[in-house]
Amino acid sequence: MKIVVIGGTGLIGSKTVAILRQGGHEVAAASPKSGINTITGEGLNEAMAGAQVAIDLANSPSFEDKAVLEFFETSGRNLLAAETAAGVRHHVALSIVGTDRMPDNGYFRAKVAQEKLIAASGIPYTIIRSTQFLEFLGGIAASSADGNVVRLSPGLFQPIAADDVAAIVADVALAAPRNGIVEIAGPERAPFNEIVARYLKAVGDPREVVGDPEARYFGGRVEERSLVPLGEARLGRIGFDEWLRRSQARA
Repeated sequence: MKIVVIGGTGLIGSKTVAILRQGGHEVAAASPKSGINTITGEGLNEAMAGAQVAIDLANSPSFEDKAVLEFFETSGRNLLAAETAAGVRHHVALSIVGTDRMPDNGYFRAKVAQEKLIAASGIPYTIIRSTQFLEFLGGIAASSADGNVVRLSPGLFQPIAADDVAAIVADVALAAPRNGIVEIAGPERAPFNEIVARYLKAVGDPREVVGDPEARYFGGRVEERSLVPLGEARLGRIGFDEWLRRSQARA
């Protein structure tokens, strides 16, 4: 089977490409560096020729509200048009758990716009909404830091390892389209501030983490269950301690 992975050289994309190639599939790892650009449309029609499945893992280089919305709308339209022309039979996209519950988060609003384009495209699809990645804990701490204090919501958090995300993305891509949403999350759920505090302690970062109900997450207010699945979710296998052990071994 020919599968095109948009964003195929990124964190999730590179892992997904490796899994699918190990399964014997013909996989194109598409990125601007490989001459395939979803914003300009360059190389898209050629990449999609003969593909049965397209996986969209592209991410905006800017998180500014207007820029991120323009990215996902433009990228989505160009990609879906190329897929329609090529007769792609399954569009898989990675989105975020809670994206429709935090309207004051500009990035989440942009992902909602992307999801709407997919649902209206007429291409059979599966949207995978994932919780935040464990690999982003350091960046989350940095973005929430004020000097030596990191302020984070005590709302629930259920981060997932990138290896688990990639495994599920590959699995979903090879299954029949759901024409709907699948939610995925890590195996452990705890308050947001507690998980980040645990991470900083484990890596020897002395900053203090404070639970603050008013703390914003990329501009959005976090309620108790804003960032975790509300219903049934597919859970990853790699817990926090195991992920930490693996990531430190790689480093």
